Formats: sequence, C-alpha cells, structure tokens
Amino acid sequence: MSLNRKDFCQGLVGGTAALLLPGCGGGGDYAPAPAPAPAACGSSGASIGGNHGHVLTVARADLDSMADRSYSIQGSADHDHTVTLTVAQLAQLKAGTAVMVTSTTTNSHSHGVGVSC
Repeated sequence: MSLNRKDFCQGLVGGTAALLLPGCGGGGDYAPAPAPAPAACGSSGASIGGNHGHVLTVARADLDSMADRSYSIQGSADHDHTVTLTVAQLAQLKAGTAVMVTSTTTNSHSHGVGVSC
C-alpha cells in the first residue's frame, strides 16, 4: 500500500493537520481576491491647467451613465467652474483612456482639465 502526502499529513494529527501544514493540502492554487477599484477617479494638481485649488471627482458609478454628467471643480478655490463629460467620454474613462475637457469660464478664465481613471 502506498501513502500519499495528504494521507500522511492527516495521519500525523488527525484531519486537522491538512489545514495547518502548508504543502499537505489537496492541491489547488490560491489566489488572493483582487483589490476593489477605487470608488472615484478624476483630476487635481497639474492635470488641471493653471490650477489654483480646483479638484474634479468622478464617481466610478457615473462611468456607466447614459446621460452627460456635469461636475463642480471648485475644490479649495474661491470660485467655481463646471466641467461636463459626455456619455462617450465617460465610456472612454471606463475603458482606461484619459480625456481632456475645458471648464466653464468664471472670473474671466477657464481651465483645461485632464481626466483619468
């Protein structure tokens, strides 16, 4: 009679040894669960041209939107701008492609905004 590794390990301390000793299991690969995707994406800092405190946050759920979405980018600035992402741009973001949009004009200026997820 031949004894395989699993039977040998189980015989050492009863059935619990197979759970406690690495290498004594029945095989199979262990792969940790992938980390969940961040809940939001967007831009800040240098990805907003001429930035002085503006921030854009796009909820990941918005990437499946069937309508254009508008966002405030005020952040810590003393004034606000709005950017609009079209359905096509949201789909590009979901696919991992960065998009470039221009904010509304406030206080005689606007901002180019690079958005990525």
